[in-house]
Amino acid sequence: MLSLDRQEEYRRRYAERRPDWRPSSHVYRDAVAASLFPDAKVLDLGCGRGGVMERLHTRAAFTAGLDPDLSSLREHRALALGLASGLAGALPYRDDAFDLVCCSWVLEHLREPARVFSEVARVLRPGGQFVFLTPNARHPLLILNRALRWTEGRLVDRLYDRAEPDIFPAFYRANSPGRIRQLAIGAGFEHVSLRVIADPTYLAFNDRLFDLSCLLERFIPRAMRVHLVGACIQT
Repeated sequence: MLSLDRQEEYRRRYAERRPDWRPSSHVYRDAVAASLFPDAKVLDLGCGRGGVMERLHTRAAFTAGLDPDLSSLREHRALALGLASGLAGALPYRDDAFDLVCCSWVLEHLREPARVFSEVARVLRPGGQFVFLTPNARHPLLILNRALRWTEGRLVDRLYDRAEPDIFPAFYRANSPGRIRQLAIGAGFEHVSLRVIADPTYLAFNDRLFDLSCLLERFIPRAMRVHLVGACIQT
């Protein structure tokens, strides 16, 4: 298996080879940071034990963190947040409550993404943003993950030394550029921007496989790169 620390080391090495490349987590973090202002009210959707607002919440007036997993909320590393347990398809907040809703590694787990996009649109103020990071279902590894139905969409997690409590079924019902745009427009968002980001480290179980993955990455079409960072603007 590939540990997260080892994967991060390969990402560092890939960045040395490609100085113009940045990990999707950094692109996402910067997109969230760019949407913050001193009076902002933020919802970190699927916040888990920390999330991006763990470090950025001091830049906003108020940050709520929502997650269905109580054990994660109990272990949250930024207890200053307004933490609550709940589901993305039935957000326990009033209309127009937030200036920003952000989430990472959440969209792939949604059974009913249309309902979630509508709920996010409901709790955002006019001009508010929904910023997210999620896998691209068009990437070959994700296609394999979906094809092996016996894994319940968990093949990727099982390969990468993740703790069992942090492994959840993945459905990939909101995980392609076309589908995300369709969901966003259907929920009433005015503008959708997406960045498709490469990352050859998912098959880097050793140095040889890392080199091979870097080579293969050159031939993967841009639209099929492994990660999506997006932003939707509320009307």
